[in-house]
Amino acid sequence: MSDVQSRSTPVAGASQSGSAAVPSRRTFLQGAGLAAGALALGLPRRAHAADRTEITFASAKFFGKQTMAQVVDAYNQSQGKIHVTYVELPPPSSSTEVHTALVQQLARRTGTPDVFTQDVVWIAEFAGAGWALPLDEYFNASVQSQFFPGLVAACTYNNKLTALPWYVDSGMLFYRKDLLEGIGAKPPQTWDELAAAAQEIQKSGKADFGYLWQGKQAEVLVCDLVEAIASNGGSILAPDGKSSTLSDDKAVAAVQFLYDTINKTKISPSDVLSWDEEPSRQPFTAGRAPFLRNWSYVYAIAQDKAASSVVDKVGVVPLPHFAGSKSAACLGGYQYGVNANTKNREAAIEFLTWMSSPSTQLQFALQLGIAPTRPEVFEDAQLGKEQPFMKQLKSVFTGATPRPVTPKYAQVTLAIQSGVSKALVSGNIKAELEAASTKINSIVAG
Repeated sequence: MSDVQSRSTPVAGASQSGSAAVPSRRTFLQGAGLAAGALALGLPRRAHAADRTEITFASAKFFGKQTMAQVVDAYNQSQGKIHVTYVELPPPSSSTEVHTALVQQLARRTGTPDVFTQDVVWIAEFAGAGWALPLDEYFNASVQSQFFPGLVAACTYNNKLTALPWYVDSGMLFYRKDLLEGIGAKPPQTWDELAAAAQEIQKSGKADFGYLWQGKQAEVLVCDLVEAIASNGGSILAPDGKSSTLSDDKAVAAVQFLYDTINKTKISPSDVLSWDEEPSRQPFTAGRAPFLRNWSYVYAIAQDKAASSVVDKVGVVPLPHFAGSKSAACLGGYQYGVNANTKNREAAIEFLTWMSSPSTQLQFALQLGIAPTRPEVFEDAQLGKEQPFMKQLKSVFTGATPRPVTPKYAQVTLAIQSGVSKALVSGNIKAELEAASTKINSIVAG
């Protein structure tokens, strides 16, 4: 998801409360495969560490207090050269606190922690500050091609890989299979098709709403915006990140569509302007709408008989696009980083190699419900059997698009949220986006 909820919720089959199945040391060691690592990744440079080198790994608390600690313990037991100490940070639901803790530690430039996990939107900030080690020397173009391209792009700053993919989430379209079958329609591929189907279902009286999304002045609005604009072939920032393209025609048309869902086609209630993820999810799983844009966590709830009225009636497909363009899904998730000031670079790389290997990613997916960032892992037969919903997500993640990549993202996102929120409320789309672009230009030009 976009901010607090997205990254504290497993993709499928894992409890939101942190009671997801936790692998035993033996299970994780067997599943991950002790031979995985540098050979599996095909590193251009083999990283060898001295015996029992001590390094630290700082990560947000994911899905239960012991989860990441057990994974680290599994690595420590798998070999005798490196010992990793796990430093637990607050959960992603307290993302501000996680960010603050990492900034404080990295800014000291002491080399601690050696390895860390970071929200995808912090990558450019940390790299721009000189806190993240460029990783191209260890993970070359051939290795990078083994991950989803959009995620590699999000992990790249100034043409250098400064983070390594860990797990991925993105926006997607949930739809009611029964309601679409009722009107003889297939899942929509374009926004016009979605609007037409939503209107028809609403007119039939079988749904109160047509399309639910998130228009609250918050980070999730930026996520919805990225998807809408990218699905029209537009962007928020120019490729060099030094100027805003938010007021370009393609961006204006995308925001106009969102405005029209409330005021013209009337497939969305005006309440969406105050909704983030959960308020938009609840009417959908209550059976009141055929379409919902949200994150992968929704599927598990939709299949829960205690929380859903639409069990076995929900399908998932990539989000629609405008005519002549292609689907886009906003990237979420946490990724790995190596401290630029680490005094144990080789050991850090060895640990990161193990953590990012295909076999370890498979175990994260099977045991913890964390979606892999390697397309090949989605083809694993065991994943298809134990996590069938996750296997469907490969096509969604393939089109994943990062939010604006800039070391000044924290300022840029607030300007976007404010400007787009005003546009959606007032209907003065072009004027408000031009004003927002002026503000964004003043932020990123320096």
